[in-house]
Amino acid sequence: MRVNMQGKPGRYNAPYSGVPTFLRQDYCDDIETMDADIAILGVPTDEGSPFMAGSRFAPRSIREHSLRFSPEGYYNVLTDKNYLLWETANRRMVDVGDTDVLGTSIEQTFENITHDVEAILDRGAMPVIIGGDHAITYPIVRAFKEPIHVLHFDAHMDYQPFVHDLRFTNGHAFRHIKPMMHVMSLTQIGIRSLRSAMQEFIDARAEGSRIVTMDEIYSRGPAGFVFDTLPKGEKVYVSIDVDVFDMPLIPGCVSAEPGGMTYQELRDILNAIAQHMEIVGFDFVEVNPQLDVGTGITSYIGAHTILEFLGAICEQPWWHKRTGRG
Repeated sequence: MRVNMQGKPGRYNAPYSGVPTFLRQDYCDDIETMDADIAILGVPTDEGSPFMAGSRFAPRSIREHSLRFSPEGYYNVLTDKNYLLWETANRRMVDVGDTDVLGTSIEQTFENITHDVEAILDRGAMPVIIGGDHAITYPIVRAFKEPIHVLHFDAHMDYQPFVHDLRFTNGHAFRHIKPMMHVMSLTQIGIRSLRSAMQEFIDARAEGSRIVTMDEIYSRGPAGFVFDTLPKGEKVYVSIDVDVFDMPLIPGCVSAEPGGMTYQELRDILNAIAQHMEIVGFDFVEVNPQLDVGTGITSYIGAHTILEFLGAICEQPWWHKRTGRG
């Protein structure tokens, strides 16, 4: 069943009213029968966060803040263009709700995540995942069957060794992902935390991961490494940890680190990736609404990033060809 979340024509739809789906797009309760080009999926789990829980509440909070934007797309004064008008007018974006999360079984939750992403891909849609903690990227990426590259935006390596029976935390995702047969390359961007051990860097580099530090971004310019080093026209999955941003921007993040990106820097890199490669899906993770300030600015920057990245994707010729957009 598909439900129009905007209500009858002519409703004002104040941002604090109604049942929140992302950008107030239609709700689809059955992925198996979904007809859309973009599917928003929430994954409200923080079982992979051993330090401080709370990111389980982020999918709901980010959806609520997305209601502050027009459900009919947006205008960007910097480019003097409207975005997402075609996708919203033709109802090509849907919110499919949340993965069924089992607090007592992270492995079963991971199975449910993989199943939901596989179902979205089988319907020909691009999955956009709102976490939750960063552990969820592992079961998301394993749902893909075609060869893909993976771009990982983060302050941390998330490449910890499997010790003390710890395998499925938010510090292990990319150690799982890099050896996957369909993952052609892993590029880790914005890494700077003093809490990532040297062995993580040694292991990741030995296994072929490319690590792009903030110093390299500053020296090349935000988009320089994209055009210089990433394979043009190939398929890519993008994972964005909110802590890639600089610490003052994200009070609602337990793992924020100094020396991160500005919003403009991340936006420019994501725009360059959308121009340079074919994006097959992306996630945004690690917002913790319980730590946020009263205005919810961390959830807001999450909604803003997702929205603007979608806008950049949907303007690309490869996207028009894929979706049959006129």
